[in-house]
Amino acid sequence: MASDAEEPHPLQNYYLPGDLRQPIDGFVDHYNHQRYRQSLQNLTPADVYFGRGETILKQRERIKRKIIEPRRLLHRKSAA
Repeated sequence: MASDAEEPHPLQNYYLPGDLRQPIDGFVDHYNHQRYRQSLQNLTPADVYFGRGETILKQRERIKRKIIEPRRLLHRKSAA
């Protein structure tokens, strides 16, 4: 995934305050619902705000354990 610094944003002219509404709404939606934050344990601000964070982290941990255990068994078999 590209960082924000790598994504070029062309400069645009906005002549009326109403012209800014859609770009601002798009930015706010992206920032709150799509952009994962390392400081929030790779959750979005909306996940944390709406209380979904703990559920998501538990689900990630279950997936991680499900993937790692067969790899450990395979490693033990190949090392023996």
